[in-house]
Amino acid sequence: MDFADLLKPEAVKVLTSASSKKRLMHDIGELMAQAHGLHAAEVVDALITRESLGPTGVGHGVALPHARLEGLDVVLGAFVLLDKPIDFNSVDRQPVDIAFALFAPEDAGVEHLKALALVARTLRDPAICSKLRANPDPATLYTILTSDKSNKAA
Repeated sequence: MDFADLLKPEAVKVLTSASSKKRLMHDIGELMAQAHGLHAAEVVDALITRESLGPTGVGHGVALPHARLEGLDVVLGAFVLLDKPIDFNSVDRQPVDIAFALFAPEDAGVEHLKALALVARTLRDPAICSKLRANPDPATLYTILTSDKSNKAA
């Protein structure tokens, strides 16, 4: 599995309007509706429900919101770069400007975990995050995420 399996170019966006965690969740819902034909409200509800279990802000300005969705048969992702960081209740209390959202089938097992590990490992790399933050163009962001040969899960 690699980023090209999780992400398509239409699911990469730079946001200028996200002013809160809740607004970001709605923006991700709309992005998943546009890119993958999912119902935005269901995506938002699933993200908010998952987030109520514990924040998915993993630190260093990165959040990995994720949820399981009824009706999916593969793991899907969306990448968002925010022009202004927002509070996300992250583990290090730092605001978030990079969010990679993952959505898995309700019965997903190891594939969901592999995808989450791939994204977490990649976005833990300061060099990759610096490249992402320096390139606010969706096509360039997609290329950065999908071209690195080390961005593969076992």
